[in-house]
Amino acid sequence: MTGLLEGKRLLITGVITDASIAFHVAKAAQEQGAEVVLTGFGRMSLVQRIATRLPKPAPVIELDVQNDEQLAGLADAVREHVDGLDGVVHAIGFAPQSCLGAPFLDAPWKDVAVALEVSAYSLKSLAVAALPLLGPGSSIVGLDFDARVAWPAYNWMGVAKAAFESTNRYLARELGPKGVRVNLVAAGPVRTMAAKSIPGFKELEDAWGERAPLGWDVNDATPVAKSVCALLSDWLPATTGSMVWVDGGVHALGM
Repeated sequence: MTGLLEGKRLLITGVITDASIAFHVAKAAQEQGAEVVLTGFGRMSLVQRIATRLPKPAPVIELDVQNDEQLAGLADAVREHVDGLDGVVHAIGFAPQSCLGAPFLDAPWKDVAVALEVSAYSLKSLAVAALPLLGPGSSIVGLDFDARVAWPAYNWMGVAKAAFESTNRYLARELGPKGVRVNLVAAGPVRTMAAKSIPGFKELEDAWGERAPLGWDVNDATPVAKSVCALLSDWLPATTGSMVWVDGGVHALGM
């Protein structure tokens, strides 16, 4: 039986540990027949070690989305491993401590600017950097957390995610004529290293499973990974500028 992503060449960002949603996306994609290249930032030796835990060890490229030189060289760096790309996964986000948990009104612009650049503008930066490798039928998928409402303690990261969602729509408009789809997966809370750094995350994840009509396991990133793979596949050829909720159904409920 042929895998859903058989023959697809994918660039997946944001792997930090094997608990990362991006790691589970890479694992599921390989299991469905894809060839995967990862990017890492900061602790490269850790990312390289984690890459060996995939079903097939994957090459790792260093990428800081605030580094114009690395962005400009991304296509050439990827070409050292694959001759093009059929899909890109954006799993990058960061906000300084003042933007999370601290009083919303206290965060200075310099910190907010970092959160917006790394967590929202980087979707555009990554898309432009990868564009020379992408052709008609290719897919860009970003990992999101529903920004339609104000979440406790999420503060300026929530604002950044709202900008991320808007960037997704504008990219879909710009890249559609090139045959490139751009979509987001809005995941429920998953217990990752990044999530643990968010003040109040424990209360959020505790309540999520009780509210979700389908239930929710914060330790299982598989539903999110499978949904990302679906968007990377050829099975949603006319879907772009969209957001797919993978949250057990919480987004559909009132209080």
